[in-house]
Amino acid sequence: MATDTMQNQQEVTYLEAISQALDEEMARDERVFLMGEDIGTYGGAFKITEGFLRKYGEWRVLDTPLAESGIVGAAIGAAMMGLRPVVEMQFADFISCAFDQITEVAAKNHYRWGAAVPMVIRAPFGGGVHGGPFHSECPEGWFFHSPGLKLVAPSTPYDAKGLLKAAIRDPNPVIYFEHKFLYRRIKSLLSQEDFIVPLGKADVKRVGNDISVITYGAMVHLALEAAQTLANEGIDLEVVDLRTLIPLDKETIYSSVRKTSKAILLHEDNKTGGIGAEIAARLAEDCFDCLDGPILRVAPPDTPVPFSTPLEEFFLPKTSDIIAAARKLAAY
Repeated sequence: MATDTMQNQQEVTYLEAISQALDEEMARDERVFLMGEDIGTYGGAFKITEGFLRKYGEWRVLDTPLAESGIVGAAIGAAMMGLRPVVEMQFADFISCAFDQITEVAAKNHYRWGAAVPMVIRAPFGGGVHGGPFHSECPEGWFFHSPGLKLVAPSTPYDAKGLLKAAIRDPNPVIYFEHKFLYRRIKSLLSQEDFIVPLGKADVKRVGNDISVITYGAMVHLALEAAQTLANEGIDLEVVDLRTLIPLDKETIYSSVRKTSKAILLHEDNKTGGIGAEIAARLAEDCFDCLDGPILRVAPPDTPVPFSTPLEEFFLPKTSDIIAAARKLAAY
């Protein structure tokens, strides 16, 4: 990216970056095809696949019935026969209908007889769009406990494009959590050359010395906002964007916390049993001697996402929550 001229770059949204990744991988590899509800003629609920049916035809852009278990089951079979399906869940909440296929078949096939299952499940997740309790969930924690799966959650257009291309090329089943709130709200200049973002590598989005904020998805942007405010108070946050939730980049996490000696785990999924709890436990086990304060979590309460605008705003983590947690830690 750093060596690209302006002529080789294009400003794109997070949504456009995802669409570009799908388009480029389908053009690059004829084994790649799409399955999902309303992705063909309608172009997808969020218009990510608009025009794909006309470009690639009905055998590579398959409109499916409203049957997530059947969609994923068919994709698993296609993947095991050598194709590379990309399934759209439309909303991540609906992924629970395919839970058995994902955790008991796709995730375990490699362990049972070494079978590759090269498939991607796109799961638009997250709140902030007033979608209510059935269209706003962050279900990544359900799959964090399923050996055999890879989970990714990009926060920027660059990562969204690079991680999706890497996921499509990976021989393992990958759940790709794309945040709906970011779709049209953030833009970046992207290289028009082919690139990937390797799975399993976190990224330090802001270098700091006082407190490590470990996060992913839309929460990365809140952390960066909080860091800007706190810098005026002399509190220097380091923001670590996990990007890949499984495999977890422990090396980058540990390196950051060993430098700052303090950690905040920030995520949009419910607090109890979230990914932050697992990272906190690992930090307590492996980095205890480096800690100068308690490990704090900033996450929503253990309720469904409210539909009401003021209730949803109360439910979701806010910049002020991160600032309050950082001030508390800085006092140690």
